[in-house]
Amino acid sequence: MTAIIDYDAGNLKSVEKALCALGEQPVITRDPKVLCEAERVILPGVGAFADAMGKLEQYGLCSVIREIVEKKIPFLGICLGLQLLFDSSEEGEGVSGLSLLPGKIVRIPEAKGMKVPHMGWNSLSLRPNSRLFEGVADGSYVYFVHSYYLKAERESDVAACTEYGVSIHAAVERDNLFACQFHPEKSGDVGLQILSNFLKMK
Repeated sequence: MTAIIDYDAGNLKSVEKALCALGEQPVITRDPKVLCEAERVILPGVGAFADAMGKLEQYGLCSVIREIVEKKIPFLGICLGLQLLFDSSEEGEGVSGLSLLPGKIVRIPEAKGMKVPHMGWNSLSLRPNSRLFEGVADGSYVYFVHSYYLKAERESDVAACTEYGVSIHAAVERDNLFACQFHPEKSGDVGLQILSNFLKMK
């Protein structure tokens, strides 16, 4: 069973719908027992960093997420769900993230012809042998909606990059912890392949 963490963030239903299309029957929950007993857990998210961290703390989910990751249960962060895994964000000054991976979230710089927020399809440069991107061709296009991006501290954590005025760390992968800045649930067949790969994680 795959559990989707419910912390009042947007995008839960579209993730659920994509998983159902793959034959999965996910559960949307914030129940610690259900989350810790799930085979896989997804942290989606659309919204602001500080508000999201406040909700995770309000529902007692920060410690639950750390426990899930420590137990090596496959865990996938999507969009804001990726950003929350890191140390801090310029979007929420003074608010600490989950610090499950080292790095920070910074604002996409203004550049000629580059609108912020970044909304649209961009191609990925993939790291070889990534489990999350197995069967996905290098240069495949996925759908982004964000104003802030990840600068990971460890190059070895980065599974995919994209270019949007700057080099953006678009996905990370370490042990059973995975995350995408883009939305696989809105990225057509490529996104479904990525989610299908995650559903095979043990």
